[in-house]
Amino acid sequence: MPALLARCTRWLRRPWTAAATALAATAALASAVSLLVAVPASGAGTAPGCRVDYTVNQWTGGYTAQIRVTNLGPTLNGWRLTWTYGGDQHITSAWNATVTQTGHSVTAVSTDWNAALASGAGTDFGVQGTWQSADPAPTDFSLNGAPCAGDGSVPPTTPPATPGTPPPTDPSADCGGTVLCTGFEDQAGTSPSGDWHLTAPDCQGTGTATVDTAVAHSGTRSVRVDGRAGYCNHAFVAATADLSSVGPVLYVRLWIRHTTPLPSSHVTFVSLPDSSQSGRALRVGGQNGALQWNRESDDATLPAQSPAGVALSRPLPTGSWQCLRFAVDTSAPKLDTWLGNEQVPGLHADGVPTQDVDQQWLSRTTPPRPTALRLGWESYGTGDDTLWFDDVAVGSAPLSC
Repeated sequence: MPALLARCTRWLRRPWTAAATALAATAALASAVSLLVAVPASGAGTAPGCRVDYTVNQWTGGYTAQIRVTNLGPTLNGWRLTWTYGGDQHITSAWNATVTQTGHSVTAVSTDWNAALASGAGTDFGVQGTWQSADPAPTDFSLNGAPCAGDGSVPPTTPPATPGTPPPTDPSADCGGTVLCTGFEDQAGTSPSGDWHLTAPDCQGTGTATVDTAVAHSGTRSVRVDGRAGYCNHAFVAATADLSSVGPVLYVRLWIRHTTPLPSSHVTFVSLPDSSQSGRALRVGGQNGALQWNRESDDATLPAQSPAGVALSRPLPTGSWQCLRFAVDTSAPKLDTWLGNEQVPGLHADGVPTQDVDQQWLSRTTPPRPTALRLGWESYGTGDDTLWFDDVAVGSAPLSC
């Protein structure tokens, strides 16, 4: 750094014809200083086989960490990253990876969608946690058992199994801090029971909801809903969990699979009774072939059902499991929605009106207060569909797919 400062000083003494060069050197010095300031908040491990970048956002008593793992060896068919915390950090939630902690030791395992890493490719995941006395960044990262610490190790192409630990079949086993979390593996019969029960808000017809042992996202069970067209065919499974204290942001994650593209008419497959609307529901479903939010109290939609609004939403793919996540702010009229790991622009409300997208939704300024969760099918015109739900979680912290 002193040598760089000396060179910058000599350049600044040159004639004005060298002014552009001097300014470029000064800018380079400023960038270097900024980088050096950021380093104490981050940790990194490197080796010919792997690189890990660990970037912390820290506040008193809590933190989030964005972690990028880059494979510098052969293609990986699944990965497992481990590290050790030197302070008293305790992870409370994670996203884009399944993360477990035992004492100071942490293990992050790839999800289905980011398991394959070609040589030179990287992927990101994150954790959120608490700390009391110290929150130093870890440095002893290992990828598939090979240290990312400069010893030349190349990670195995498949992650080794954790001794004595069978592969997870039910994500509900990793649900710390959630109010509701299930893969429906506790369901013994064909009719939902225990923490779930059948319900038909407003009107019941020929739609059905059952426990399915033939189709599942993980484990051996899911909930299947055979939804029928027409207003009097409501069929839902409702969780008994009380969500009225979850917040200030309520996070929901569910895996959904269905058979028929969303119709042009309005349908609902997620319903959240809202105490701020006298129990009328916040509803997630579709219209005009794309995902939408609908507010039962005034029939407002997000996005607006204009060409511009619908274009900013997304269809719900058929024939495969899809991870749907949303965050509902109970302190302000704001919400967010993700399909997989993509934030859906048309299903985002931040309080700032956007023409033909969210002005109708923002006409109500009372913050929502969801109290329960229902999964099923409700059609207001045409539209049969068969849907499956699995690996459902609700909590006060972000949830991963």
